[in-house]
Amino acid sequence: MTDNARPGQVPAADVPADAFLVDVREPDEWTAGHAPGAMHIPLGQLGARYTEIPQEGPVYVICRAGSRSNQAALALAGAGWTVVNVSDGMTGWAAAGRPMTNDDGGPAYVA
Repeated sequence: MTDNARPGQVPAADVPADAFLVDVREPDEWTAGHAPGAMHIPLGQLGARYTEIPQEGPVYVICRAGSRSNQAALALAGAGWTVVNVSDGMTGWAAAGRPMTNDDGGPAYVA
């Protein structure tokens, strides 16, 4: 899939249903809508919280459109994780009809 030096890239439609997903968006974006089961670590907190991410198996990283998650994926790959960037982010996730949830019980959306 990918080597540890460079993260792979996949569109949201190709993320496996059982993937370990890390969402690096800001709290307000996360609250509006996120993938069920995803771990939330805003990009600005990644340096302090990266040890919360398991190193076994691939880690998929997602943001709104793929840029912030690519930065996070590069950092994690450089530190030894096997990482895949979700290249079209939560925008692609929603467009692909993938499940979304939010924190207030209303309709989930990409902010």
